[in-house]
Amino acid sequence: MTDIVKRKHALVTGASRGIGAAIAEALAKEGYDLYITCKHSAEKLTDLSEYLTDTYRISCVPVIADMGNPTDVAKLFSQINDLDVLVNNAGISYVGLLHEMSIDEWQNVMQTNLSSMFYTSRLAIPVMLRKKSGRIINISSVWGNVGASMEVAYSASKGGVNSFTRALAKELAPSHIQVNAIACGVIDTDMNQCFSKEDMEALREEIPADRIGQASEVAQMVLSVLHAPEYMTGQVITLDGGWI
Repeated sequence: MTDIVKRKHALVTGASRGIGAAIAEALAKEGYDLYITCKHSAEKLTDLSEYLTDTYRISCVPVIADMGNPTDVAKLFSQINDLDVLVNNAGISYVGLLHEMSIDEWQNVMQTNLSSMFYTSRLAIPVMLRKKSGRIINISSVWGNVGASMEVAYSASKGGVNSFTRALAKELAPSHIQVNAIACGVIDTDMNQCFSKEDMEALREEIPADRIGQASEVAQMVLSVLHAPEYMTGQVITLDGGWI
């Protein structure tokens, strides 16, 4: 009974693969009960949920939801009564010239990458306020810091993530809720499948660490942020092998 009382709860969005899946497993290892979401990959999400439950003896609830849809997010939170950690990881990219991008494509990037954080945070905050504690971690990108040619919408959305993080941290600091972001460099995930092997090799050569980052390293950084002193809030932490 004591173990049930002490168990913490976390929500990880975009968790069916890549960075999200790695973060979910890292939290499961720490003993968190989980809610994990994705938009399309129901089978992968269910398989991950069963693996985490069986391996780490935690509760893991898989939810198919579009985090850029406020109705889906509201339905998700109707299942959540307790929450200690929110990891906003759901995201998509768009590579191409801005003038060739459709309005629907622009709105999809903004809804998924930026508006989703508003939808989740506005519902998570009241739960955390009742406890006067909580951690919100937003997965961002170095392009949110400096911008990238051919990725204007993605860069703009991640720049918004960074500003959202800093502003919300100031708002919630008096309530002992920390808000931070991790600005990732090139990480080895399916999001990079649009690039050729030559492109990826060229990127690797630009990175002082001389390699592409791993999803497990992002997950490790999430744990570092969770274990950081409460006084650390409003930070956008770069994780890019010295690249930018």
